[in-house]
Amino acid sequence: MTWLTLRQFRAQAIAAAAALAVLAILLAITGPHMAHLYDSSGIATCTGLSCGPLTNTFGNKLPWFDTVIYLLGLGIMFLVPAIVGVFWGAPLITREIEARTLLLSWNQSVTKTRWLAVKLGLVGLASVATAGLLSLMLTWWSSPMDSTLEIPYGRRLLLERLGPVLFATRGVAPLGYAAFAFALGVTAGMLTRRTVSAMAVTLGVFAALQFAWAEWIRAHLVPAVHTIVPLNLANITRIPVRNGVMTVQAVPTVSQQGAWVLSGQVIDATGHPFQATVTPSCATGYFPACQASLSRYHLRDLISYEPASRFWTFQWAETGIFLAVALALAGTCIWWLIRRVG
Repeated sequence: MTWLTLRQFRAQAIAAAAALAVLAILLAITGPHMAHLYDSSGIATCTGLSCGPLTNTFGNKLPWFDTVIYLLGLGIMFLVPAIVGVFWGAPLITREIEARTLLLSWNQSVTKTRWLAVKLGLVGLASVATAGLLSLMLTWWSSPMDSTLEIPYGRRLLLERLGPVLFATRGVAPLGYAAFAFALGVTAGMLTRRTVSAMAVTLGVFAALQFAWAEWIRAHLVPAVHTIVPLNLANITRIPVRNGVMTVQAVPTVSQQGAWVLSGQVIDATGHPFQATVTPSCATGYFPACQASLSRYHLRDLISYEPASRFWTFQWAETGIFLAVALALAGTCIWWLIRRVG
């Protein structure tokens, strides 16, 4: 049974191994030069505003193809779990059903449970291993550029380590995504019994869940840190006026490098959301003068954020959740196929 599963999976395994080998060679060739530029730039030991010029110098010295590889790596890591679910998970059972070989396989000396366990186990482990190796290589290679992107640029970070872009493509999280996508594909195939339909369902559900998870769920896995800091007037983006009353909207910032800022609210000295009658300088509509006039209110920012130090806490929590859901889906598939099919 193991030999048969490996033989059926041979083409996909060879293609994945070849792609990983080519990527490993490319990263091994270009990675040391980028790491040397980073180490010699002084970024690792800089603090505050002094990092900006060093980061610009580092970026200017980088070859253009390093930037291309970096961006392609982000895209690849987003796509690989989905590809695993669509092309490895969805056809795993449905091709047996469509070819009418499922019952024939179960009439051999191998039991239904062993047949399913071997297929799910071997291909599932291959899926997780592929995503894990890819993430390991790209996390190592991209670490210098990731570090520079976490440095504050004016009012905001270009990319937060815990944000929706970097987080999902680094560390161990892609292993959980790949396992879940694979199990989702198998489940979709079991329910639809049509390969194309299962592929479409897998891709749609996985993409929707990834978006929803990054936007609305991840931030609630670990309780956020709340802090109040003096408002930096330079961070004010809008001063809306309605019915003669003005409020303030600003970009919230925290001193922790790489922190993931979830929300911010401008409050007054009493701790309430700021509202005030329009001042003469603001009534003229001249933003700089209006902005400067707000200093007498001693405004503050109420900020909720996740420190960058919680990166691995989030990684293990999210990976564990997706692995648990994947195991639950796999168990459901085994129960359903044994009880209902045939």
